[in-house]
Amino acid sequence: QVQLVESGGGVVEAGGSLRLSCAASGRTFSTFVMAWFRQAPGKEREFVVAIWGAGGTVSSDSVKGRFTISRDNAKSSVYLQMNSLKPEDTAVYYCAAAPSVVRPRRQYEYTYWGQGTQVTVSS
Repeated sequence: QVQLVESGGGVVEAGGSLRLSCAASGRTFSTFVMAWFRQAPGKEREFVVAIWGAGGTVSSDSVKGRFTISRDNAKSSVYLQMNSLKPEDTAVYYCAAAPSVVRPRRQYEYTYWGQGTQVTVSS
């Protein structure tokens, strides 16, 4: 069993930055694929970015060049550095984990989910 707890959300002005954290329990964190998804009001949950245990990443086009995912396996944590934030980035951000994935952009590939953290970007 893996438990995920997100933190770091808040309110920021457009153009600003935020750093989200996700702390994971479980002994096999270092081998898991970790990802961030987000869900805006009235919209479906969408993929943001994912990172493999060895450090490889994949991100959505909408955040490429602005958001960076990283992980610290010693701390069983994954981070999302968000720069140049836009009002359309406003959403609840969820941390997700899976032992392995085939299609990292598909939410059904992920077994474990956090409770989410709200990010609001004001214009």
